[in-house]
Amino acid sequence: MNAKRAQTKATPLVLMKATLLVVVVFALAACDLDGASKKRATANTSNTQTNAAAQPPRTNLPMPPVESAHQTANSSAPRAAWTQLDGRRERLEDLRGQVVVLDFWATYCPPCREEIPHLVRLQREFGPKGFHVIGLNVGGEEDRPKIPEFVKAYGIQYKLADPDDETVRLFFAGNTAIPQTFVIDRDGRVRLHLVGYDTDAAAQLEEAITSALSTKAATSDE
Repeated sequence: MNAKRAQTKATPLVLMKATLLVVVVFALAACDLDGASKKRATANTSNTQTNAAAQPPRTNLPMPPVESAHQTANSSAPRAAWTQLDGRRERLEDLRGQVVVLDFWATYCPPCREEIPHLVRLQREFGPKGFHVIGLNVGGEEDRPKIPEFVKAYGIQYKLADPDDETVRLFFAGNTAIPQTFVIDRDGRVRLHLVGYDTDAAAQLEEAITSALSTKAATSDE
């Protein structure tokens, strides 16, 4: 009788713990934009969503198998522009002839924080070869004051900037999951587009960068 009572009391606790675990895993695995930032990214793009928009960002946390993150290869990158932390303007076109990674991120996003140390290492290793990481913060007004402390904590040495609204809309195409990472070659073509971050994404990112760096820019303008 006592055993039955103990089992009855324990069952709700076990169910509660299991429910909390599922909630935590999915909260960390699916990182999305907040409030006004999400409106910026989705404005006028309701008809341009892709199948990748339904996929959660990839993460090293245990998750059921899913299809690969959205990837686009050998297509011209949209026009992009941003304002650096010191107020200077820069365009993607200004970096033509270089290999560029555009990383859309926010300080509150766990997969973004997971990816940043890798980006720091890649910038340090490949920077002398004509490689640039541009971290484009899409966390909104409330996130920007947190960036300086974040830079110190993670030792970020690559460029950080605030992307134009149009840049966010064009690159996100309705998919507001972050991080989103684009590898753009010397001719301004997208070599790789990743949504989320895990060990597989890290390997693909490094492979795409290495391949892009080994290829010379076309001699004629397109």
